[in-house]
Amino acid sequence: MNILFIGDIIGSPARKKICSQLPDIIEKENIFFTIAQGENLAGGIGITEKTAKELFKAGVDCITTGNHVWKHKEVYKYLDEETRLLRPANYPEGVPGIGYFVYEKENCKIGVINLEGRAFMKPLQDPFSIGKKIAESMYKETKNILVDFHAEATGEKRALSLYLSEYTTAFIGTHTHVQTADERIINSKTAYISDVGMVGSMDSVIGVKKEEIIKHLLLSLPQRFKVAKENILANCVIIDFDEKTGRAYSIIRYNF
Repeated sequence: MNILFIGDIIGSPARKKICSQLPDIIEKENIFFTIAQGENLAGGIGITEKTAKELFKAGVDCITTGNHVWKHKEVYKYLDEETRLLRPANYPEGVPGIGYFVYEKENCKIGVINLEGRAFMKPLQDPFSIGKKIAESMYKETKNILVDFHAEATGEKRALSLYLSEYTTAFIGTHTHVQTADERIINSKTAYISDVGMVGSMDSVIGVKKEEIIKHLLLSLPQRFKVAKENILANCVIIDFDEKTGRAYSIIRYNF
C-alpha cells in the first residue's frame, strides 16, 4: 500500500493546487492514505476550520500541524471536535485537540503521531519520552505507525527517528520548508526523510515573497510577509509499506 505525505502547504495558492490536483494524484499513484502538513494553510500561517475542510474534501485523510497551529483562535474548538486534525502531542496537558490517533480505512488501521522539536524552537515537553510512550501503546493496536516530527534541527530529527524506529513505519520531518535528499529506510523497517519540503512558490523564500524577506534581512525592520503566488510546486513523499507488518519497502520524493 502507498501513503502520500504532503509537505507544509503555504497559503491559498498552494491550497488550491492541492485541492485541484490531489484527486488525480491519488488515483494515478494508487494512494491508500494521504497525510498533509497544514499548519500554514490559512494566509501562509495558521489553519482554520474552513481551510482544513477544503483538504479533507480533496481526499486528505489526516492533517498534521506544528507551532503555527495556534495562530487563529477560531480553530481551537475544531481541534477538539475533529480527530483528523492533529496538533503536536508534546504540548502541555489542557491545550485543545489531540496529538495522535489511529485511523481505520478499508479494515486497515494506520496510526499517526504528531510531535514538535525543541532544538532552536520554543521549549516543550520531551518529544522522545512522549513519542515512545505513545508509539508503544499504539503498536498494540496497529503496526502501521507514521510520525510527523515538526522540528528545526536535522540532528534532532535523525536521533528521534532512530529512537522510535522499532515501532514506526515512517518518520517524516517537517517545518523547514526545504526538501532534503536523505530519504532512506532505517533498520530495514522505517521510511525516513529529514524534511519533506513544502507546497509553495519555488520563486520565494520558504513560500514568502522574496523581496519582503530580503528587505527584512537587510534593514532589520518588521515586515508583513505575503505568500508568493508564482511557480507553485508540491513537495511530497510516497511510502510503500506492508500493512500487515508495518514495514516500509521504499520512500521516494514525489513532486508535482
